[in-house]
Amino acid sequence: MGLFDFFKKKEQTPEAQEALDKGLEKTKEGFFTKITKAVVGKSTVDEEVLDDLEEVLVTSDVGVTTTLKIIERIEDRVARDKYINTSELNGILREEIQELLAENNSNDFENFEYGNHKPYVIMVVGVNGVGKTTTIGKLAHKLKQAGNKVVLGAADTFRAAAVDQIKLWGERVGVRVVAQAMGSDPASVAFDTIQSAVANQEDVAIIDTAGRLHNKLALMNELTKIKNVMKKVVPGAPHEILLVLDASTGQNAIEQCKQFTQATDVNALALTKLDGTAKGGVVIGISDQFKIPVKYIGVGEGINDLQLFNKKEFVDSLFK
Repeated sequence: MGLFDFFKKKEQTPEAQEALDKGLEKTKEGFFTKITKAVVGKSTVDEEVLDDLEEVLVTSDVGVTTTLKIIERIEDRVARDKYINTSELNGILREEIQELLAENNSNDFENFEYGNHKPYVIMVVGVNGVGKTTTIGKLAHKLKQAGNKVVLGAADTFRAAAVDQIKLWGERVGVRVVAQAMGSDPASVAFDTIQSAVANQEDVAIIDTAGRLHNKLALMNELTKIKNVMKKVVPGAPHEILLVLDASTGQNAIEQCKQFTQATDVNALALTKLDGTAKGGVVIGISDQFKIPVKYIGVGEGINDLQLFNKKEFVDSLFK
């Protein structure tokens, strides 16, 4: 069984689809309430409707840049088709968003494989409070369920709570945790974790890191140091730098993405807490703007509520 097989199977189940639909309920309610108000009393999609739609998308945290792209595409379609009824707007909007995301970020992960890396090393970054530790725990659970040997490295040594949380998740899901004393060198923890993963022939090593943005240069230096020591043990590590963002923070999530992508080579994103917010539109903006694939979404508090992100399924669910 491949490391991603559990996600492939999960996404095909009615339970996973139901969790996605439920997780997007608040976003859908806010989004369609605004669209309904934008077209009330209108029969065709005219300039005023497009102006109102632009406001709807921006206030739904899709982001200005991505919103303007979507509006331009709909304007082109209106000009081409001459007459578009407002009743068709939802369907057209869904199609244009899906096409935009497919063009700008075609790398969905449902067909992604880890390759021959062993251990496959994931370095997780993100500010405190975004659900980073929870995402690590849920991912470790999924990987273990798929038959993989997983080890966690508690390299956020600046907060005692972070180390304790990783240890609790390790106990909960039954995976090994490598930790050192509070205030230890994070790079040392990462080195020990990777070295022990090699010795124990483990399949995946997930490394937590401190989430501080007050000094971007210090953050950059620290993450670079962690990467360099891991490469000494496993050439090419980390194979994945996963940035965790809290979808409920809307535009703040986009700003955090800017900061972390400047500080390190992020190549995958996870968006958490979609179930607790009406700001799910931020997933669309981030997918479009950063050209870094959104790999995981968190759609609930349960241990199984971490899903592999599929753009088509996400947009389809949003427009149900």
